Amino acid sequence: MSLIETRGLRRDFPVPKRTMFDRARFQTALHPTDLSIEAGESIGLIGESGSGKSTLVRLLLGLDRPTAGSISIDGKAVDATGSARALHWLRRQTGLVFQDPYASLDPRMSAGQIIAEPLWALGIEGDRRARVREVLTQVGLDSEMADRYPHEFSGGQRQRVAIARAIVHRPRILVGDEPMSALDVTVRAQVLELFEKLLTTQDLTLIIVSHDIGMVQNLCDTVAVMKDGHIVERGTTKDVLRHPQQDYTKQLLAAIPVIPGAVRGGEAST
Repeated sequence: MSLIETRGLRRDFPVPKRTMFDRARFQTALHPTDLSIEAGESIGLIGESGSGKSTLVRLLLGLDRPTAGSISIDGKAVDATGSARALHWLRRQTGLVFQDPYASLDPRMSAGQIIAEPLWALGIEGDRRARVREVLTQVGLDSEMADRYPHEFSGGQRQRVAIARAIVHRPRILVGDEPMSALDVTVRAQVLELFEKLLTTQDLTLIIVSHDIGMVQNLCDTVAVMKDGHIVERGTTKDVLRHPQQDYTKQLLAAIPVIPGAVRGGEAST
């Protein structure tokens, strides 16, 4: 059994009425989707804005309710219709790194408080301060930085704090929603190296939503290409990026600058 399974997963959103006499209309952001992700797999979701990538991720994390279909994590159904407490088990399994390190950290809280928040929210017992110091070291920051506030960090350091928060409760699944798009090029390289380190040292299944093909090349074993709410192509990263089968994939790759780098399990691209 795969760690993550979706069957016929669909999400419709209502289209605003132009007049009071209009019939209710809906737009499908994600068409019925079957997806399996194995434990330990790293998968990149790529596609244009509005292709359904973030919608799919929100459904997988229980942050949105599907219109139809089902999701299971490790054999357990994800039901986003219940209470927040009913999804505590899912929150324990997952960690999320947001796009903007400036907006995702509460400026009123210290880094230590921000990182420890999942431990408190999920009721995880133990020496929380020690765990915060440990995870700060894991993401390449000094443990003494726990007392600093977000405005005292650079953009790259803030994203490291965000990553520390995402892994402090030892999740099995780490999701990055455009985790490097707000960073400059030199900082991206450092954060990419951190993700690579976490993949080799932590027992993680990684899902990356990204326009950065270089990041997907370096981090992901497999890639799924999305267009208009459909997964139009999926395969190993090496095969899809070097030998795309669908015209849309070819157009997408031709339009996006590729950062030179090694493909995991394959030769470096040039």
